[in-house]
Amino acid sequence: MAVKIRLKRMGSKKNPFYRIVVADIRAPRDGKFIEEIGYYNPLTEPKVVKVDAEKVNKWIKNGAKPTDTVHRLFKENGVYEEKAQEAKKEVVEEVETEESSQEVAE
Repeated sequence: MAVKIRLKRMGSKKNPFYRIVVADIRAPRDGKFIEEIGYYNPLTEPKVVKVDAEKVNKWIKNGAKPTDTVHRLFKENGVYEEKAQEAKKEVVEEVETEESSQEVAE
């Protein structure tokens, strides 16, 4: 099953806001979705984007592809930066454990 992270349009006529959802690519834009992971309101100043970065990174790790618009929103709001920081922390922790195990062996 191919999965996308995309926008689901909500709100009234000429007054849109969007929910960021994980959905099967075969589902309609405003139809069935798997999980809601945030929202985007383009009408406020500044534009509001609220996203659960842990859920986003979990879904991307599991193979979900964000649409072009969602990808741009994630980049502008640092969702991918949090993922990179977590990866760096894991690498540092692995190196520290390897160094401590080498010291114990000597």
